[in-house]
Amino acid sequence: MDNWRKSSYSGEGDGNNCVEIATTPTHTAVRDSKAPARATVTFPTEAFAPFLEALKGTERR
Repeated sequence: MDNWRKSSYSGEGDGNNCVEIATTPTHTAVRDSKAPARATVTFPTEAFAPFLEALKGTERR
């Protein structure tokens, strides 16, 4: 995948410590922006939105 992009919420400082995503018609891939050469996590397109919703419902500890 060549079309990696960071969230528009990323900024200076800690905002640079985020994930990047890339999409195709059938999959969405996620990688660590600090280590882009490492492994990615790939989801079928229809599974990515529920994954994000589950993350939003998780409290930080």
